[in-house]
Parts: sequence; structure tokens; C-alpha cells
Amino acid sequence: MISNREKNAQRIAALDERAEALGLKPGLGVADVRAMHPSLEIIEADPQADRRLLESLADWCDRYTPLVALDGTDGLFLDITGCAHLFDGEEKMMQEVQSCLHRQGFDARAGLASSPGAAWAAVRFPSLSMIPPGQEADALSPLPLSALRIDAETRAKLESVGLYTVGVILHAPRAPLARRFGAGLLERLDQALGRIEEAISPRLPVPPLSAERQLAEPVVHAADIENLVHMLAVTLRLDMERRGEGADALLLSLFRVDGAVNRHVVRTSLPLRDPAVIRRLFRERLAAAGDKIDAGYGFELVRLSVLKASSFALAQVDLAGESTCEEERLAFFADRVRARLGEHALMRPVPVESHVPERAVRMLPFAAAGKAAVLPVGEAPAASARPIRLFSRPEPVEVIAAEVPEGPPLHFRWRRATYRVARSEGPERIAPEWWHEPDDAATRDYFRIEDAEGRRFWLYRQGLYGAAEDMPRWFMHGIFP
Repeated sequence: MISNREKNAQRIAALDERAEALGLKPGLGVADVRAMHPSLEIIEADPQADRRLLESLADWCDRYTPLVALDGTDGLFLDITGCAHLFDGEEKMMQEVQSCLHRQGFDARAGLASSPGAAWAAVRFPSLSMIPPGQEADALSPLPLSALRIDAETRAKLESVGLYTVGVILHAPRAPLARRFGAGLLERLDQALGRIEEAISPRLPVPPLSAERQLAEPVVHAADIENLVHMLAVTLRLDMERRGEGADALLLSLFRVDGAVNRHVVRTSLPLRDPAVIRRLFRERLAAAGDKIDAGYGFELVRLSVLKASSFALAQVDLAGESTCEEERLAFFADRVRARLGEHALMRPVPVESHVPERAVRMLPFAAAGKAAVLPVGEAPAASARPIRLFSRPEPVEVIAAEVPEGPPLHFRWRRATYRVARSEGPERIAPEWWHEPDDAATRDYFRIEDAEGRRFWLYRQGLYGAAEDMPRWFMHGIFP
């Protein structure tokens, strides 16, 4: 039995068949149960563990349909529209799901109907299992009001006036029911009867394209999985060619014999169709997962899905069949690195609209950088006017002497070394961005400095003489190659 705390008292929340045979019911106090039956084992509820178990069962049910939704703390909704013919009909499909769950040690009940509300009632009342389309009213009429999934307060109000079954509500005038008990009652009734649409929210996004292979013998080795990926990618390529699309994200789902599911996602920088390239990308992804992939007794179902697709532009290839587009080659290299090391392993600088040097470039993941909008800044400085790379943070510099207060330094000290300036260019004045900076932000004057040994630096003076009580300070922002 399982107990939980309710109103400062530990009470029974769930019990097994043995406890039911002894006449026990949920809601009894744990102290009373132990006094009556000391030999019974009572375990405190763990809602998080129960949730993980329910989610793992939902993963296992993905082999039947991609539309799987959680229903409370103890149920699942499976939308099997268009899937039942793969299992020789709806009834055989339901029997297979139940038998598989029973073999795994679960006491599961299943119900089948044309609406989620009717299926919910069919599961929870033993007199029903399958409700044919159009017979929802006849099947639900003798059931109590709890079959409509209404709250306890509304149900108590209905029972207080002598309304105990769904049939009585079904034949009662609707307008008085809505005025007295709220529109939610009629909404639940119409959902159960299939009069209004009730969409279930799948816990995972439904891919637009999928291909899968049910295996007679489970596979364990990575090489076998790669071969299956290639076969499924060939099938998907035909579908994508008909749609004129390419894959931007692919999902490989590996269903283990014991019900566990391993999922691996590969994202591409450019739309992709080539099965050989898809195979190599998943080879990198599986190699990166390494020991995290526990095949157990093997994978009995392998599914390859297109999570996201976009229009595919045909590109010219050479006589060897290789692409002549340098962008595609770079994208494929980046995709392999990202598949092995992660999305943030390869970054790309993207210009943004800002005159402040450290804000003029933003580092984005490779795939996101190719789709980021580049905002014009006007006439950009010459490439030789600024270093290729800047320090992550400007480092303070001690200026020993200068020709004039507003001019470049003659000597400066940086990182405990003194440098004598031989040549200088500047200043390049950059005012603060008032829409980002506070009102007291200081102006910067940048200088290109070359010392007596030919080393070139990029320094700036922060602040103006006479503009504030504090003297301007100097900083090193970068070094020229």
C-alpha cells in the first residue's frame, strides 16, 4: 500500500488486490490500518518517482503513435488515428498494448472510443472497454457523474438535487443546467459525447516525416544502427523530394526490448537530404554519446524522424558527385563538430549594430549565426584600423608621459613592463551609446600605438580632461598581429 499526508494525517492513497480483499479503502488512516493488519507493508508516496515512471511508459507508447499525452498522475492518452491498421485493427492494437504492459508487471486498463472523454470513462468503469462511434450516449448514460471528469464540488451539487447519472444530465434541459452549475458541466458532457473537439497535447512535438523499422532480432552494435539509419534516410529522402524540402533537424529514436527509449538529435546548418551525410552525422552523435547508450538486450525498433524541415535548393555537383559549394562543405564540417561536441562547440562571430568595439560582434552557435540578421552600421572602419581579436576585458594601462593632455602617450606601463612609443595614430573618438549606457558614461579616444621594437597596440583613453573630477584612465583593448 502507498500512503501520503492529507491535512496533517498520514492516509492510504493506493492499495493492491490483497489489501482490497481485506476490505481496506483509500483514505483510511495509516495508524488504523496498522492496528488492524500489522503485517501489511505501507510505503510513503513519491510523486516525482511516479511521474518519471509515467513518462517512461509514455516513451514506450511512442512505438504505437507519436501522439501520446499524460493524463493526470496515472493515465495516458494515445491518439491512434491512422495507426491502428499497422496492428490489424483497433481492438488488436489495444490488446497488444495491454498484454505488453502486463508482461512488464503493470496492472493496466485500456479503453477505446472516438473521443478522449469517452475513452477516459471506458478505462475507469469495468462495464466498458470499447465504445463504438455514435454510441457514446448509450454507453455513458448508466454511469455515475464522475465519468464526465467534473470537479467534486459540481458533482456534489448535482447529487444534492437528485441527479446521479450521466443519463439524467443528458436528457435534462441544458439552459437551466448551465445557469445553475456552470458551462463547464455541459462542456465536459459534449466532449465525452464527441459533440465538440477536444485536442490532446502530446508531450513531444509531432514530426512531419518519420520512417521506422521493426526488427525481428534486436540490434546492439553501433554499426548495425548506422546501417538502419542509412536505410531510413533513403526512405525519408524520397518523401522530402516530393515535398521539395530538406531536414534542418533529425531525431533518431531507439526503442529497447525492455521499453526504454534512447533519443538522439542532430541539427544541420543547411537543409539536408543525403542519406550518406545523415549517416555520418549520426555516427558522430552516437560516438559522442558513448557509454551513455545502454543497449540492454538490444533495440527492437528504430525510428528516424524529421523534426524540422525547410525548402531545399538544388546545388551543382562535380563529376565525382561532390558539391562544388564551399558553403555546403563548411556547413557539413560544422555539423560534424556540433554532432560530436555539442551545439556550442563551434561559434561564429556575427556583426551587430553598435559602434562600441566589444559590442560590434556577437558570438553565436554556428547554425544560429547563419540565420541571424546582420544590421548595417554605416561605413565600417578599415580592416587594418582595428585588431582582429580584442581582449575579453580591457586591461588597465599606466601612462607615464604624454606630449599634450589630449594626445597619445610617450611611455606607458602594461603588465609590469614599460614601453616607449615610437609612432602613433589617432584619436578615433567613440561616444557612449546613450540608449544603453548610463548618463555619466565616459567617451573613449582610441590610439594605434607602435613601440620602439615594432609591436603595435590598440589603446584608448576613457574620459575627457576637465569633464569630471576624476582624471581620464587608459586601457589596452587589443594587439595588432
